Amino acid sequence: MTLKIHEERNPRTGNQMTVVSNIKHNPQVIEKLASKLKSSCGAGGHVEGKSIAIQGSHTDKVKKILQKEGFDVNVK
Repeated sequence: MTLKIHEERNPRTGNQMTVVSNIKHNPQVIEKLASKLKSSCGAGGHVEGKSIAIQGSHTDKVKKILQKEGFDVNVK
């Protein structure tokens, strides 16, 4: 499974956010992964269905963490 990472602007606030999408796990696994990413980046964030949004620009850090967890990562 290849996860996709990209950065976009929050439509409400206009702030930068890092989005991890294409996660094919159940909601409990996604929540645990989101907690790990948020604490490692020192940022807030939330889960939107099958994707995780982390506040700020953390593409490189998120990529390294996901690769250590055994995921294939595709950065756009």
